[in-house]
Amino acid sequence: MKQGFYDYLEVLQMSGIADWGPFTYLPEDAEKIQQFFAAPPVITPLVAVPPVIKPELVAPLVLTPPPPVSPPIPETVPETVPEMPRKLAPPKALALLAAEVAQCEQCCELVEYRTQTVFGTGNPNAELVFLGEAPGADEDKQGVPFVGRAGQLLTDMITKGMRLNREDVYICNILRCRPPGNRNPDPKEATNCRLFLDRTLEIIQPKYICCLGAVAAQNLLATDKTIGKLRGQVYDYNGIKVVCTYHPAYLLRSPDNKGKAWEDLKLLMREMGIPLK
Repeated sequence: MKQGFYDYLEVLQMSGIADWGPFTYLPEDAEKIQQFFAAPPVITPLVAVPPVIKPELVAPLVLTPPPPVSPPIPETVPETVPEMPRKLAPPKALALLAAEVAQCEQCCELVEYRTQTVFGTGNPNAELVFLGEAPGADEDKQGVPFVGRAGQLLTDMITKGMRLNREDVYICNILRCRPPGNRNPDPKEATNCRLFLDRTLEIIQPKYICCLGAVAAQNLLATDKTIGKLRGQVYDYNGIKVVCTYHPAYLLRSPDNKGKAWEDLKLLMREMGIPLK
């Protein structure tokens, strides 16, 4: 670019024209101009002048400490993922409860007098539970509730009267041990054994309960009414429909009341949706 400019000056000098853009100079000045451009440029270094800042205009510098940095949490993968506790199936849950009952020693007199505990028998998923008062001599020997003559009559009530199988229902008592002399359970004994009854019903979750006799009905429903006043009605116990009737052992001693017991069973059948003959 510089060489082109020199050529341009030479042409101007030879032609006698001293006009270069907006500037006009004599031809004899062309040599000075060439010397000017031939000389290396003189660069004067710039000196930075610090700005004048008034102290009153400077805001105080406040140093805010950085927020604390939490250490990284190491990723840990458990070797095995624990399973959620599962609800036991009714048969296994009842078997475990029966084993617990067999170790019970809350009632000293019953423990001393019993041959074995009598837990319950029947369908662990039954819709209907028959509830008696306590085991008798035959039940204490066999370990099964409602055997012997009273048990046979209950079986007839279930199979011949209601047209169900005994294996379709569940049968148990307020007490799981035989009281001495087949006496009625005292309140303390019933209270000690109530936990086992409640857990049994919780496992089976029946829709209906048939109380056999005054002792069973009074303890379950927490009442002191006689069986004569309790029968003929449907009660609610924690969402379970309850019908009360006479104990089979009582019906063996008072057969005239079998007709009333049949009326109670028909009431239960209507509630269960079982067609009558």
